[in-house]
Amino acid sequence: MKKRAKSNSRSDCDIAPKFNFRRGTRGKYAKRYATGTNVVVLSPDVARAFPDSESVNAALV
Repeated sequence: MKKRAKSNSRSDCDIAPKFNFRRGTRGKYAKRYATGTNVVVLSPDVARAFPDSESVNAALV
């Protein structure tokens, strides 16, 4: 005997009806996300000396 699919009525769903995920791919970016990021957090005194990424890059050249 086959199980019945869960009902996806609007009353069961908290996502706005304007969004349609029927053609989406589940886990499309999961592998890339799991590898991590390259975020670097500067200490406050260094952040004051270099207010933006351009000044950091200029100092590194």
